[in-house]
Amino acid sequence: MAIPAAKVMELRNLTGAGMMDCKRALEESAGDLEKAGEYLRKKGISIAAKKSSRETNEGGIAIEIGPDKKHAAIVQLACETDFVARNEQFQGLLQMLTHQILEKGDQNFADQPLSGGGGTVGGALTEAIGKIGENLRLINAQRVDLKGEGAIGGYVHSNGKIGVLLALQSDKAVTGDGLSTLAKDLSMHIAASPVKALRQDEIDPAEVAKEREILTAQARESGKPEAIIEKMVAGRINKHLQEITLLAQPFVKDPERTVAQVIADTGKAMGAQVMPVQFVKWQF
Repeated sequence: MAIPAAKVMELRNLTGAGMMDCKRALEESAGDLEKAGEYLRKKGISIAAKKSSRETNEGGIAIEIGPDKKHAAIVQLACETDFVARNEQFQGLLQMLTHQILEKGDQNFADQPLSGGGGTVGGALTEAIGKIGENLRLINAQRVDLKGEGAIGGYVHSNGKIGVLLALQSDKAVTGDGLSTLAKDLSMHIAASPVKALRQDEIDPAEVAKEREILTAQARESGKPEAIIEKMVAGRINKHLQEITLLAQPFVKDPERTVAQVIADTGKAMGAQVMPVQFVKWQF
């Protein structure tokens, strides 16, 4: 049946739910406002609308890597309390969303039909808010795809607050799990380190310029000549870039070698040239 816009707006004002949800509820309830309100409550939609302004500073991160190690997904889902972040219902939702990303990709994620049927991703989130009783917010969702030879590995810290995916490209096929193991080890390194880029040339020039400005101002406080200050700043900039780029960092499991050396040595042992091509790191 056709539902008048005025009635949809009336239900929206009563429940705080979205226009499309109100329209669907009225259609399912033959235009009866009371029944439509009950429909929304059962779906958790009106509850979700009321909770949507509440802060979400806790949450969890999950990853899933495909069997071929060429595709992987990572999702960051927020909630209000650490208690909820650790419960089975929240973790089940997080794993479901991660599998959805791996299966369907991250485009128009909220509107995607669920892989197992029964509505959309956005609808599942709304329903979960009603069941769990806290505001939930999807912060990030991404699929990483690797073309050619190589492997994707990942790591989620035991508290679920830090998650990393890393894609390693190789110049030839490598048998066994060596590449995915290396990718996992490097993901653990990234989780524990202030990595902003793989290489120095990937750092935003604006960020480098800002750091140079700050370091120059600090150096001038020493009263040294400008020529000396320039050398001081150049050295500090170089050190800063080494500290935030993956390949230049000492490897956490073997600080005597840089990450670049570990990758080169491991690749040589496998008979291949290996290089990192993409990483994703999210944390609470």
